Amino acid sequence: MKLVSWNVNGIRACVRKGFLSYFEEMDADIFCIQETKVQEGQISLELDGYHQYWNYAIKKGYSGTAVFTKKEPLSVKYGVGVNEEEPEGRIITLEFEKFYLVNVYTPNSKRDLSRLEYRLHWEEEMLAYLKELDAKKPVILCGDLNVAHHEIDLKNPKSNKQNSGFTIEERGKMTNIIEQGFLDTFRFFHPDKTDMYTWWSYMSKVRERNIGWRIDYFIASQRLEENLKSADIHCSVMGSDHCPVILETSF
Repeated sequence: MKLVSWNVNGIRACVRKGFLSYFEEMDADIFCIQETKVQEGQISLELDGYHQYWNYAIKKGYSGTAVFTKKEPLSVKYGVGVNEEEPEGRIITLEFEKFYLVNVYTPNSKRDLSRLEYRLHWEEEMLAYLKELDAKKPVILCGDLNVAHHEIDLKNPKSNKQNSGFTIEERGKMTNIIEQGFLDTFRFFHPDKTDMYTWWSYMSKVRERNIGWRIDYFIASQRLEENLKSADIHCSVMGSDHCPVILETSF
């Protein structure tokens, strides 16, 4: 099974920049996107052979997630826990026979860290939710998690300490997930690989010089280790300020 995750930073703009060509080329079994920035009815994607699931933010032009899957899931859930009211459209969970797929667009704590407290509460709820699912069957979590976990995961760690996405608190929450029986699939296959990023600022020549952050992930339950075949980052794919990440499994 091939899974792809991509923060498209506006699906309408990304479609104009080649999204559909990449989608067809990948022929993924499951393709997840984040930051769709659309409301229901604002775009219609003709994706033959795929079931489509969208979670729209109430606020126009903001956030949003979607999952496109060849195999119809056993169930679909929006939000976490018993609360399916999720005004920012950040979470979609699909249940399959052998695993849960959770597509997430984690809130940014903002440059001035004004949303850090909210972000940390989000992380606590998300971990509890992942553990709840994992108690039933293995979990694959993917999406823009808005954190560079270790210094190897961004170009300039020293100058970014305590900046949004690299605070001790945010990195600690990622560590908590890993310590609760999950693994970072990219680092599972490439523990020491450097200069592999998934997001770059739009500032001049930043992407050209590969001054980036790895903040998009596939996280999997540790007991899926034997089912993992490969994990990759398609750094050269344009169309967004993020690039796609890929996971292949033996499912």
